[in-house]
Amino acid sequence: MRFSPRAIGVLAAIVTVAIWTGFIIIGRASAARTLTPFDIGLCRVLGASLLLLPWGLYLTRRDATAKASSSLGGLSPLPWRQTLMVGFVGGPLYAVLCYAGFLYAPAAHAAVLMPGSLPLWTAVLAFLLLGERFTKARWVGLACIVAGDVLVGGTSLLHALSGGEVWKGDLIFMSTALCWAVYSVLARQYRLDAVRATIAITAFAFCTYIPVFLLLTQLGVLTSHLSTVPWREIAFHMAFQGGGSVVMAGIAFTYMVKQFGPVRSTMITALVPGLSALGAVFFLGEPLGLNLLAGLALVTIGIMFGVRASRSAAAEGNAGGSVNLITKEVTP
Repeated sequence: MRFSPRAIGVLAAIVTVAIWTGFIIIGRASAARTLTPFDIGLCRVLGASLLLLPWGLYLTRRDATAKASSSLGGLSPLPWRQTLMVGFVGGPLYAVLCYAGFLYAPAAHAAVLMPGSLPLWTAVLAFLLLGERFTKARWVGLACIVAGDVLVGGTSLLHALSGGEVWKGDLIFMSTALCWAVYSVLARQYRLDAVRATIAITAFAFCTYIPVFLLLTQLGVLTSHLSTVPWREIAFHMAFQGGGSVVMAGIAFTYMVKQFGPVRSTMITALVPGLSALGAVFFLGEPLGLNLLAGLALVTIGIMFGVRASRSAAAEGNAGGSVNLITKEVTP
C-alpha cells in the first residue's frame, strides 16, 4: 500500500506531537530522579548515535560514486556548512539549553515556553529570512496560540515574578524554542532530507557534546551520576531520549516541515503544551483547572486560523502558477 506525501506528513505530525508530549511528561516524572540533566543529554546523544551513525556511514559510502558531499569523516551525509549550521542549533545547543533549563525552572514552564513560543519564533524567522507574508488570519491564529499557552501555564509562570532563579530557566526555555525555530527554517531553506538532517545533527552532537561532557566531568565542573544508577534507567533514557526524541521525532519533524512548511508545522506542535498538561492530569495526578481548558480552546482556535490561512495562500499560489518557497518567484 502506497501513501500520499500528505498522508505521510500527517503521520509525521502525529508522531512528532506524541513524542514531544511524552518528552515533557517524562521530564516532569524524571525531575526527582538521580541522573542530572547533562547525564540525560549524554544518554540522548549516545542512544541516537548507536542508531544513526552507522546509517550515516552507509549513506556516505553508498553515495560516494555520485560524489555526494559529506563531512565529519563520513559520519554526516551533509556538507560541512549545512552540518555545522543545523547541527549546532538542532543538536548540542538545543539539548544543553533544554536540560539546563530544568536546573532552574520546573517542567511546567518548559511545557509552555518551549513548544508554546515555537510558532511565534518560527513566524518571525520565516518573515525575516524566507520573506513569507502572513494574512490577518495567520496573525490572529498565532496570537490565539500564544494566549492559550500562557493560560495553560499562567499560574506557574506568575510564580517566576516572586523572585528566585526561575526566570533564568524561563529565558533558557525561550532560547531553546528559538534554536528549534532556526533549525526548522534552515531545514526548509536547504530543503533537507529528513533522515540526512537528523543524522547530521547526531553526528555533530557525537563529535562535540561527548568530548566536552567528558572533559568537564573530569575537571569537576559538571557532576555526573551515571556510575551510580541502574543500567535500566540509563537504557531507558538512551532508548526514549535518543531513539524516540532524536531519531523518530527528528525525522518526523523534518519531514513535516518539508510537507507543510515551518510555520504550519510549528503551529501543529503548539498542541504539545495542552496535551502535556492533560497527560500530567492522567499520569501524574496534577489538577485540571479552568485555565487549562481555556488554553486548549484558544490553541485549537489558533491552529484552525493558521491552517485555514495557509490553505488560502496555497490556493492563491496554485492559481497563479508554481511558487518557489524560498525566493517566492512565480513561474508559469
